[in-house]
Amino acid sequence: MNKVHLLIEDQIAFITIDVPPVNALNEEVLHQLSKALDDISNSEIDVVIISGAGKKAFVAGADIREFPTLNKDTGEALCRRGQSVFTKIEGFPQPVIAAIDGFTLGGGLELALACDFRIASKSSTFGLPEVKLGILPGYGGTQRLARLIGIGKAKQIIYSGEFFTAEEAFKFGLIEEITDESPLEKAKEWAEKIKQRGPLAVEFAKKAINIGIDLPLEEGLEWEARFFGELCETADKNEGVTAFLEKRQPKFLKR
Repeated sequence: MNKVHLLIEDQIAFITIDVPPVNALNEEVLHQLSKALDDISNSEIDVVIISGAGKKAFVAGADIREFPTLNKDTGEALCRRGQSVFTKIEGFPQPVIAAIDGFTLGGGLELALACDFRIASKSSTFGLPEVKLGILPGYGGTQRLARLIGIGKAKQIIYSGEFFTAEEAFKFGLIEEITDESPLEKAKEWAEKIKQRGPLAVEFAKKAINIGIDLPLEEGLEWEARFFGELCETADKNEGVTAFLEKRQPKFLKR
């Protein structure tokens, strides 16, 4: 039975995690999520949207039933499996949007952090409660959260394990937008905007940001200039500039 559903509509890939009642991540879910990404890696899509089925949870963490028998070796292996899937999301060529509705805890929050940006409903709840279980966030949470919102706030959240609201998450920069509408519908609106832009330009912009964020500014600027130069050799650049000068909408090449 599939626990991760993939639907492609008009160059947008919708990945839905469907594991009642709270869409918990287990080894099979991670495997299916990874496979869904592989299945669309060479397809003609412009944006990926990840969501959880229902309104109760985006993803409410890992499946704790897998934890009692963990030891040093199996625990490390578990982390590396989850990390590899989330790193695949972070490095995916096309933008990946998290459409968040409900509990987004532990591994669920780590999944959201691996996406390019996050849109959440007002009723969503966030947290990294792993320390309450005597462990730490192991799917990238200790690394991505600090990079996104700053080391002090990340430590406060991780050390306490406390939950926080969507309003708080927005205030300190963990999510980019709160919506009264369906987060999935709002994510689709952003996806439609991104679809109208040059697909190679968006892909290279993502690469430039992801590579440069951990480098000194001078090295990041080198990558930016290099990617800009590569784009100057593309048909998309010629079409985009020509369309601007002719005062019309560009017709970019599809992948």
